[in-house]
Amino acid sequence: MGRAFSEILTTELVGWPGAEPIPPNRMHALNPVYGPRSAALPGISAERTLALASGASQIGYGDYAVHGGRLEVQLTIEDLHTGKMRQLATSAPSTDVAGAAFELARQIFPHAVPYHTRSTNALKAWAVALETGNPDLMSQSLESAIAADPDFGPPYRMLAQLKSQRQDRAGALALLDQALARGDRMPPAERASIELESATLRDDPVKRLTALNALVKLEPRDANVWRSLAEAAFRRRDYPLTIQSYQKSLELEPDNVNAWNQLGYAFAFSGELDGALGALQHYQALRPTSSDPIDSQGDVQLILGHLKEAEDLYLQAARKAPGYPNAPDLFKAAMARLMTGDVAGADGIAKQYIDARRNAHDVVIDYFEAEWQWVSGRRKAAYQQLASFAESIKIPELASGAHAELAIWSLCLGDHAAAEQIAQKSAPPTGQAPPLAILARYLAQPAATPAEWSARAERIFANPTGREAALSYALLLNREFDAAVPVLKQIQDHTSPASDDMFRVLLAWSEMEAGKPLDASLLQLNPVPPLTGTGPLVSLYFPRIFYLRAVAASKEGKADVARANYRLFLQLSGPDPLMWGEEQKARSAQ
Repeated sequence: MGRAFSEILTTELVGWPGAEPIPPNRMHALNPVYGPRSAALPGISAERTLALASGASQIGYGDYAVHGGRLEVQLTIEDLHTGKMRQLATSAPSTDVAGAAFELARQIFPHAVPYHTRSTNALKAWAVALETGNPDLMSQSLESAIAADPDFGPPYRMLAQLKSQRQDRAGALALLDQALARGDRMPPAERASIELESATLRDDPVKRLTALNALVKLEPRDANVWRSLAEAAFRRRDYPLTIQSYQKSLELEPDNVNAWNQLGYAFAFSGELDGALGALQHYQALRPTSSDPIDSQGDVQLILGHLKEAEDLYLQAARKAPGYPNAPDLFKAAMARLMTGDVAGADGIAKQYIDARRNAHDVVIDYFEAEWQWVSGRRKAAYQQLASFAESIKIPELASGAHAELAIWSLCLGDHAAAEQIAQKSAPPTGQAPPLAILARYLAQPAATPAEWSARAERIFANPTGREAALSYALLLNREFDAAVPVLKQIQDHTSPASDDMFRVLLAWSEMEAGKPLDASLLQLNPVPPLTGTGPLVSLYFPRIFYLRAVAASKEGKADVARANYRLFLQLSGPDPLMWGEEQKARSAQ
């Protein structure tokens, strides 16, 4: 009964003006921090700590007892700001838990909506499933809840999640289809939630967006649903809907710093700098001691091409949280300077980053120094330094990663024989090969048709996302641009804009080389430097983005823009030509 009352009341009070009930599942997400407590435990302490940590401004304390076949229930609501207490009470037949909860809810909010089920057996099984930590008992209880009331939606969703966690995707989808077959016998909001669960499990972003659009209309005061809609719209690159949805969620939860942060990025991706900075400055006001809001402001300035402003903000963030591991803001500042063509100035900032990592006794700083040499155009020196590191480091995982990156660099330089030889060294003598080593050995295989590259990827990579990415790299490295275009479009369809910096540029490159119409929006935004450093695949898109911008500008008759981007590309390419000969083309265009 303790869990049942809590679940029912928070569900029925959705839409209560001036308040947003915090559902138990959101509070109990904090269990790893505060420790699990059962709702059935006596005393007000059972969930008070979780409620306070979740930002509650009012807390309801309930108790119940059965006297003479009647269920007597009391609820005391405490206003944490004023200390005032409001007491409510009701009674019902001893088996009518749902009825008693609904009567309490109506005393608080006259327009409360009845709970999903009035079946005591279904409710009891559902409460047991929520309270138990035993997966087998949870499954049995959920099945019992569904059997007791086939129109009770929440158990279907939870049981589908359990099946999915156990790798029974087909069983999970069949269960959700069974729930949807109940049609109008389930409340519209519950059907929309099940459709959302099904679309998520099927990885269908269009149906997921449709389900969320339906759900926010049915539950307009649920901030979580608005945030989920914002995330889904962002993934679909529908920035107006993303912005609107985050704003709606913030009307309900104005202190949600993550929503303010994501709203800032949504504005940036839509090209609205003022909106982006406004959201992130609000974030900064809520977290004045944190460096993250400043870092985010640096990101949006860099995304929209304001490199000096981005560098200044990254340096501010680094000063606010000095030392490694917060020194990545120094790396981002160095990249912002590098993108202006000032290699010497970028080196000076990169040295601060390197020194911070040395002071933290970082064993891979030589690895990073080689990557910095590479990304700033000194490829021969970079290659030699990384080769030396790979041979001298005594940690097998690091040696494997360094050899794998060297193999990929060799492919970028057009030396397939060296790539194949070095890739073999990337596999550790014992144990399973790391993902980067597997990728390097895949890419270093002999040239083949696109169909054969796809078949190889199917054999090697179990994860569909990793498989698509690896296939796209192989097709590009083998100049199979026509075949690469649909693969990269598929990747973009399933990748958030915040994570597809590289793939946007690769798609533009493929379209250009394949002679297809170029989507200019793919090249408008600058890629944000990753906090982990440049990474092994940087050569595929940086500084190529400037070359592609130059070609696009030239085709549009923007000669000055084209010259500026060719010049920047040449400054960052260095004297060692890559296999595609783009340096020679850029010099000829100059």
